[in-house]
This record gives sequence, C-alpha cells and structure tokens, in this order.
Amino acid sequence: MTERIKICGLSRPCDILWANEAQPDFVGFVFARSRRQVTGEQAAALKKLLSPKIRAVGVFVNEEPSRVAELVREGTIDWVQLHGREDEAYLRRLRTMTDCPLIQAFGIGEKKDIERALESSADYLLLDNGAGGTGRSFDWSLLERLERPFFLAGGLAQDNIAKARCLGAYCLDVSSGAERDGYKDREKMLACVRAAKGGERHV
Repeated sequence: MTERIKICGLSRPCDILWANEAQPDFVGFVFARSRRQVTGEQAAALKKLLSPKIRAVGVFVNEEPSRVAELVREGTIDWVQLHGREDEAYLRRLRTMTDCPLIQAFGIGEKKDIERALESSADYLLLDNGAGGTGRSFDWSLLERLERPFFLAGGLAQDNIAKARCLGAYCLDVSSGAERDGYKDREKMLACVRAAKGGERHV
C-alpha cells in the first residue's frame, strides 16, 4: 500500500509554503504549456523555498534534452517527468546528460496502452487518463499485476486516495484534486497528503 504522494503544478510561493507544511514526497513544476506553467527562473526561486525533504520533479513535453539536463544541473529539479512524444532515442540521449531518475507518462485507455508503457526504459512510469490533465481517472482494473514501479495520476483527490493507495503504485500524483478555482488550495493539499499517508479513510 503506497504512502507516497506528489502534488503537481505548483507555481506560487504560497503553494511551496503549503507543500512544506503538508510534506508530500514530491512536488511538480510544469515547464510545458499549461495554466500551471512556470519558467526556469520561477521554478528556481520556488525550489529555494522548498523543504530539502521534498523532491522537485520537472514536467516536460518534447523539450530539448539539453534544457532538461541544465535544470537538473542547476538544482532546480531533482527528477524528470516526460509527458510528450519522447522515444527511446530521446531517453538514451538524456541519460548521457544526467543520471537523475526519469519518469515517462502514458495515457491509459485500454490494456494495450499498459503494454506500450511497459516497453519504456524509464525508471518509473506515470499512468494517466488520455493525454493527461483531464482531472478524470481511467479504468484502474487495467493495473492488475503491474510489476513496474509507477506513478498513478488522473482524477485523484481526497475522496478516492484511500482506494488508490491499494493499487500498487509507487506514488500517487495529484494536481487538480488539490486545487480550488484553478489554484492550489492549502486545505486540499493538506487533506490529500493526510489521506495518502493513511491519516484519513474514505469508504
């Protein structure tokens, strides 16, 4: 049963202060085009405020590997999450530039999507609904007997985290479920982390 949780899409100093209070295992900085997007400079400033106990994950879509590796070298991010069309050649090239853990995201709609994800050489998979960012979950029964370490994303919030903890994920990945009116919300962040750590049970 997993107790790890990532809160993705932090973009304001107050988001970091709430993360330091909640203590998730990971936070995510989105460098791809999104309403949660941050620049390298913004992410560097936010990272300086972040508790050293929390690892920062950079989320990218088809970014130049040199730029990704640069953000790792600068200490802005600790892990890399790839959410675009990056192929095995891309992963190999990136690994020549950095040895940080790599997460590769896959949209899951049917069993063959799981099989495709399992072909990735990334250190961790991230399994989401469709293209990601939908705020909806996929059919979790597809995860049966999945032996690769994976992050579970898509529609996770306080009310279903207890169930998601039983699915064998390495880490639960929450974004919109920790927001109110499109922005991170302190109470929701705290509640999601408590639920992931087993502090709240939802039937």
